[in-house]
Amino acid sequence: MPEIGATLREARMRERIDITEVESATKIRAKYLRALENEEWDLLPGPTFVKTFLRTYAEFLNLDAKVLVEEYKQRFERPAGQDLMPFGTNLGSRRDRRTRAPVVPPWLIVGAVLTSLLVLLFFLGRLGDEPEESAIAPNTVATATPTATPAATSRRRRPAASVRVRFQVVPIGLVNVCLVDAAGKVLIGSRDFGPGQPSREFRSRRFRVTFGNGEVRMRIGRRVVEVPDTDAAIGYEITSRGAKRLAAGKLPTCS
Repeated sequence: MPEIGATLREARMRERIDITEVESATKIRAKYLRALENEEWDLLPGPTFVKTFLRTYAEFLNLDAKVLVEEYKQRFERPAGQDLMPFGTNLGSRRDRRTRAPVVPPWLIVGAVLTSLLVLLFFLGRLGDEPEESAIAPNTVATATPTATPAATSRRRRPAASVRVRFQVVPIGLVNVCLVDAAGKVLIGSRDFGPGQPSREFRSRRFRVTFGNGEVRMRIGRRVVEVPDTDAAIGYEITSRGAKRLAAGKLPTCS
C-alpha cells in the first residue's frame, strides 16, 4: 500500500489544490498538513490529533479516511502510558478516603438542634418573667421629642392644589383645545392643534382642559398622560397629583 503521506500529497497535487486552500477549508494549520504529507508524526500534537487531522484531510480530498486512519494505527500508533494504567488504582484510593471520612449520625444532629431550641426557650422565659420597670435605668432622664415647627408642618401639609404644575398639550392628530388656569383665565381659547404642533408649556396651581376628541396627549411635569381614543369632547382637571377626568357637565368652555 502507498505511504500515507504520499497518498495525501498525490491526491492534493492531482486536484491542483494549494496547501493554503486546505488550511482555510479544514482549519488545520499548514505546518500540520505538511507534517501529515511528510509523515513527520513527531511534529504533531499527539496520536489523537494525528487521527483527527488525518481523517479531516482525507475527507477533504475525497479519500477513504477510514482506511488511512487504520493504516496509521497499525503502523505508527503505540499505546499511551495512561492507556496501560489500570483503572481501579486511583478510584479505589478515592473510595477508601471517602469511606474513612467521619460520618455524623443523623440522631446526633437532631439532638443538637433540639438542645439549642430548649436553651433558647429557657432564656426567653427568663426575660419574660422580669418586671417591666427593671428594663428602665433608675437615673434615666427622659429626652424631649423635637416638635415640628409651624413652618415645617405647613410645608409638609401643603395641599396639592397650591403646588404649581407644568402643563403642555401634545397633539397626535387634529384636536380642538380649551384650557383655563386656576383663576379661570383662558390660556387656550378653542384653538385647533395639529400633529407635531405642541402648545407652549403653562404653569399654574390647577388647570381645567377640554379636548374636542382623543387625538392628544398631556405632559404634566415630566409625565406623559394618554387620553382615551374618542370622538366626543373630553375634559380633565390637572393638578400636581395628575389628571382627574371631569363629568360631561363640568367641561370648561372658551367660546
